[in-house]
Amino acid sequence: MIVGVVSDTHMPRSAKRLPSALIEAFRGADLILHLGDWVTMDVYEQLAALAPVEGIAGNNDPEEIIGRFGHRKILSLGPYRIGLVHGHTPYTGRTTQERAWLSFKGDQVDAILFGHSHQPYLKEENGVLLFNPGSAADKRREPRYSVGILKISESGIEADHIFYDSKE
Repeated sequence: MIVGVVSDTHMPRSAKRLPSALIEAFRGADLILHLGDWVTMDVYEQLAALAPVEGIAGNNDPEEIIGRFGHRKILSLGPYRIGLVHGHTPYTGRTTQERAWLSFKGDQVDAILFGHSHQPYLKEENGVLLFNPGSAADKRREPRYSVGILKISESGIEADHIFYDSKE
C-alpha cells in the first residue's frame, strides 16, 4: 500500500492550489493522509481527486474540519496501527515530537504521524516510527517544501520525504 502524507497546507493563504510536486508524488497512491491545518475543505476536494483521503484537524482548522475529522485517531492499515495527530496539544513546554508521542501514550501503535511544526522529521523510537512530512506549501524556516510517502507491506512501514522547491 502506498500512502501520501501531507500536513500544514494552510490554503488558500499559502497557496491557491496543491503544488504540482505533491500531485506528482501522490499519483498512484492508495490513500492520502492529511495531518491538520487544511484551513478549508477545498484542500480535501483537491486531494480526493487523487486518492481516498483521511486525516485529522489542526489548530488552524474551522469547526467543519474538526467535526469531520477530529483531532486524533488511530487507523489500521494492513497489519499496522497508525496514530494521526497534528501535534499542537495538549502538553505545554514540549516539542512537537514529544507532544505527538505523548498523545498516544498507552496506545499500541506502530507509527505516529504528525504535523504542526512544518519541519520534516523521521525517527524510530522504541519500535515506533515517528514521521512529520513537513509542509506542502508553507515551509517557514525550512529550505524546501515537503510531503511524505509511506510504503506499507507485510514486512514493515517505510517512510520517505519528498522535497521540492516550488509551491506552484
